[in-house]
Amino acid sequence: MGKHLVVDPITRIEGHLRIEAILDENNVIVDAYSSSTMWRGIEIIMKGRDPRDVPLLAMRICGVCTGTHYYTSTQTVEHALGIVPPKNARLVRNLIQGSLYIHDHTVHFYHLHALDWVDVVSALKADPAKAAAEAKKWANMLTDPLTGETIQPWNAGEGTFRAVQERLKKFVKAGRLGPFANAYWGNKSYKLTPEQNLVAVSHYLDALDIQREMAKLMAIFGGKNPHPQSLVVGGVTCVQDIKNPARLGFFGDLLGLSREFIYRAYLPDLLMAGAVYADEALKGIGRGLGNYMAYGDFRMDDNPWYKGKLLFPQGVVLNMDLSTVYDVDQSKITEDVTHSWYEYDVNQPLHPFEGQTKPKYTGFKKDGTLDTKGKYSWIKSPIYDDHRVEVGPLARMIVGYARGDERIKHYVDWLLKSGNLPTKVLFSTVGRTAGRAIETAIMVDVMKEWLNELSKNVASGDLSTWTEYDFDSLTKGKERKGYGLTEAPRGALGHWIRIKDGKVENYQAVVPSTWNGAPRDYKNRMGAYEASLIGTPMSNPDQPLEILRTIHSFDPCIACAVHVIDAKGKELGVYKVEPVGGACTI
Repeated sequence: MGKHLVVDPITRIEGHLRIEAILDENNVIVDAYSSSTMWRGIEIIMKGRDPRDVPLLAMRICGVCTGTHYYTSTQTVEHALGIVPPKNARLVRNLIQGSLYIHDHTVHFYHLHALDWVDVVSALKADPAKAAAEAKKWANMLTDPLTGETIQPWNAGEGTFRAVQERLKKFVKAGRLGPFANAYWGNKSYKLTPEQNLVAVSHYLDALDIQREMAKLMAIFGGKNPHPQSLVVGGVTCVQDIKNPARLGFFGDLLGLSREFIYRAYLPDLLMAGAVYADEALKGIGRGLGNYMAYGDFRMDDNPWYKGKLLFPQGVVLNMDLSTVYDVDQSKITEDVTHSWYEYDVNQPLHPFEGQTKPKYTGFKKDGTLDTKGKYSWIKSPIYDDHRVEVGPLARMIVGYARGDERIKHYVDWLLKSGNLPTKVLFSTVGRTAGRAIETAIMVDVMKEWLNELSKNVASGDLSTWTEYDFDSLTKGKERKGYGLTEAPRGALGHWIRIKDGKVENYQAVVPSTWNGAPRDYKNRMGAYEASLIGTPMSNPDQPLEILRTIHSFDPCIACAVHVIDAKGKELGVYKVEPVGGACTI
């Protein structure tokens, strides 16, 4: 037996996550466990409230995917009450949600995930002239999927790279690496050349400015970012914004700037990293479960969301078999708590409509490690039709590709062909990262279509943004239930509500990081994070770079995934977190 490796806390994520891995004598991971070590609570707060207030509370489930929970919760109540918002509301919601996607994915690639691939200190040895040629090389390998024109590199002159290098030298000399401190520079798992590292670092810094402009997109129609406030049950409230050509034009300008950066920096950098790490992708490092699920999202017509055409199709792909896609049936979704710090009144997984949130914290073992034979995480274990599945951008691309969706196939084939890579590379850590980039390209392009559609509809005189309904007649003395199945940037997001006599009777959310970050289930089957680490070779167990690389490829959002504590404020436990460097061996 090799080492028992503990990585706690996992940084550059949202929330609190601990990974324990078992290595064999060759430092290859043979077992892994994923644990959410802290909780947050929202669902019980919903009980007894007016359903129309729920979306504003549900938004606070997360500080990152705020608009997604807002949107999903609103849709959940609308489904329960049988309300379909008008065309303008559909388009505005798509634009707000799409804005979150392009901002979230760009920030993730550069500021949360890039340092798993990029050795910043190596960039000090780069030749700026060669770096400029390198940036041009990878950009020119891409053609615009809409126009066919060759992509030109972003801010990639020799002078630019020389200036970035000088900034880095000053940071190092002063001992102030800032966001680049406390990393595993020099680790053998880093494979980019010094010039490639310099290109990526330069774009990392550029992305700090660009993401600020991207964040403004949500605020134009949402009122603010990160917690928009313009969605209501039945539609949206931003009538004055859609009436104002200047606001629509400003949105279009920011969208154009975002597209420039995505196509000229993000995608070439992804292609560069993908080519360098192609051998790992071909070996399937980070593949994991091989089962993928997407609920589908982004209404493309004015039919109800569960009947109309969607930008991202719904479906389930099992065992990486692209020849067969199964339809999603929400009644087949359950949550198990065998290895989670909760208990149920019944000894079986529960559907969210009957979901329970009853904490049962049993702690760690005496040696400070997880009690992996018992309960070891605050995340429940979701199951779909007796399968553990992965969700997220890669799942959306795989399901869409398997469905034969024309748009998704075009973009996936376009990027793979640009890098001369086979489809099988998608089933890996590299592929998971590539799926997110492909999706970002799709999103920034389709958002322009939605903006044009909104502008034309408003210009025709249609200013309707809300569907009128009589709440009392729909709810008084009645019981109703509904669900919202959407796609957050990190994957399939579901909210379920039961309403009795106009008040919330029960509310449950099963989020992307619940699906991906969950512990074992009642059959001892792994969650997606755990399965993705099996078979990963580590160059230096004291520097768990490979673990971070694969876990970050999911973009964990752990606060979304955990459930609630005692609603009466009873103290259930006291915890003190004292990070000591991020990794230790036991």
